[in-house]
Amino acid sequence: MTAIGILGGTFNPVHIGHLRGGIAARDALGLEALRFMPASLPPLKDAPAVSASHRMAMLALALAGLPGLSVDGRELERAGPSYTIDSLHEIRETMGPTASITFILGGDSVAQLHRWHRWREITSLVNLAILSRPGAPEVEDAEVLAWLKEHELAIDQWQQPEKGAVCWLEQPLLDVSSSVLRDMIARRKNVSFLLPAAVIEYIENHDLYRF
Repeated sequence: MTAIGILGGTFNPVHIGHLRGGIAARDALGLEALRFMPASLPPLKDAPAVSASHRMAMLALALAGLPGLSVDGRELERAGPSYTIDSLHEIRETMGPTASITFILGGDSVAQLHRWHRWREITSLVNLAILSRPGAPEVEDAEVLAWLKEHELAIDQWQQPEKGAVCWLEQPLLDVSSSVLRDMIARRKNVSFLLPAAVIEYIENHDLYRF
């Protein structure tokens, strides 16, 4: 059985927290491959000031030479807001009904899940793995809490289900975020070891985040 993971986000810019969290999820879930899927226009966030092509290029540089990790640029090719559910429908249709597909989501995003477009359909298409992050807001929406509980499956019982399961994973303890890094870059602070070296070089060469 094919088992893949999809990690979505704006990746503005991609940093070591994204990479370590994705790799940890891949290993915990026994995934054959992990796709990083950058959003073009995230409906619940301000439009990224850095273009989609720059974010895509930085992500490709960050993943270069990492076996099993790749970029899925489908949302950058679509016009309008980047609705995750549309991408998951496309991926399921392409991979067929027997593939095990897991969408990986950060704990801070789960707190906003009730605002997502057609969020209830997620488990009808794929599994959901939630990366718990220190300091992330708690889920307060009663309907989302009940939905998560209904589909929850302990990681020690994970046997590559095709869809329908929700599990919680511990994210590596790396206190870093894209917004903090953008601010550091704007103030010309040293971001070594927080971003891949190739991404730092790309940002400097293209004078990004210097607002």
